Amino acid sequence: MTRRVLAAFLFVVFLVASCGTLTESPPDRAQPGDAESGGRTPCEGAGDDFPGDVALARCLTEWFWARRFEQSGGAYRPITRFVAYEGNGGPDCGGQPAVPENAFYCPYGHFIAYDAAWLEAMYDQMGDGAVYVVIPHELGHAVQAQLVDDFRFNVERELQADCYAGAALSGLIRVGVLGAEQGDEEELLANLEAAGDPTDVWWTPDAHGSPELRQQYFARGYNDGVGAC
Repeated sequence: MTRRVLAAFLFVVFLVASCGTLTESPPDRAQPGDAESGGRTPCEGAGDDFPGDVALARCLTEWFWARRFEQSGGAYRPITRFVAYEGNGGPDCGGQPAVPENAFYCPYGHFIAYDAAWLEAMYDQMGDGAVYVVIPHELGHAVQAQLVDDFRFNVERELQADCYAGAALSGLIRVGVLGAEQGDEEELLANLEAAGDPTDVWWTPDAHGSPELRQQYFARGYNDGVGAC
């Protein structure tokens, strides 16, 4: 998943438990200004390795949201920091310490932090789809912070962030700033499955949703765009 080879979804993919499908190609949901973009972004590099993919995923996802806000008459507020840490060495968020093997958006300071060793291990084991799931998901939380954030349960917040991640990737593919390679769709779905909660206890404060739900909401954003989230 790089500027040349991202999640193509070259064939119809059925999600586990028939929760949803990813269309063969992103839907045609052009917005004002798309035609003029010509696939040009301020993002540099091809994303051929872990650092490159991390930087590219962050840059392109923020570029996507900046355009969406602008097209809606608003202004996207970029995150202030993008912090890589290892183990227990991450930044506090509102007095809460960072934990190992995690990535998070912090509204206190409007930044994202991630355990780099953990994310790179997933990248090595499960493919670059790990980066293109985790980072757009966390940036989805940054978008939520700039919109109405009145969720009753944490799982609602998390699933919407999955939906936003799918919508962002679909939009980037559609305007031609990300390419495609067969097999990338399997990496994305595998990472979403691995990130799902081990139980169906959805009402707990740290619930993120079952593997099936996470795949379903990602597919909703991918197939139907931001408005479906």
